[in-house]
Amino acid sequence: METFNLRNGKKLVVEHCDFAESPREWDNLTKCIFFGNYKHIGDKHNFDFDTQFDSRQDFIDRGEDIIKKHFDAVLVKPVHLYEHSGTSISTNYGYPYDCRWDSGTIGFVIITKEDLRNEYGWKLITQKRLDSVMDNLNSVMDSEIDTLSDYVGGQVYQFEILDENGEQEDSCGGFYGSDISKNGILEHIDAEDRELVLEQI
Repeated sequence: METFNLRNGKKLVVEHCDFAESPREWDNLTKCIFFGNYKHIGDKHNFDFDTQFDSRQDFIDRGEDIIKKHFDAVLVKPVHLYEHSGTSISTNYGYPYDCRWDSGTIGFVIITKEDLRNEYGWKLITQKRLDSVMDNLNSVMDSEIDTLSDYVGGQVYQFEILDENGEQEDSCGGFYGSDISKNGILEHIDAEDRELVLEQI
């Protein structure tokens, strides 16, 4: 729990949100196709990893192509997990997601042709259209996985504003990410109090 002083004797109290909703319940552009012990944190699917791959190496070698074909996907990125004194996931395979002992690949984040048709109203998906939105699509994939990582890692927060007598004046929860300057909490207080909080971080 963190407490920040506001004007007129008020305080902003920020703490973990224990009843956060999975971001996979939202209206996402992507689909998360996970397997094994982590299947439940992604989206529901009927893809059977066990019958498609002979070994982990086979999964690494052929996984993206098979997923792309099975789901009629345009973009596919592996999703890696790091679990050591906490859990996080990422589309980045660099440190610590390449750790020999505490990391692994848990599935894929994908964007299907159907997703693109729904998002952009396209009837025909051409390479020119894809190229025009490719940077945005990659950013969305990374962002949606980052938000899911905040959720599975318990990095979801809530706040309350206490008046000068310690009575609750306002409260709200469901802010994903530990950086209070970026997770949206400060948008709920006025500009002068926002500056005060930023000075105290």
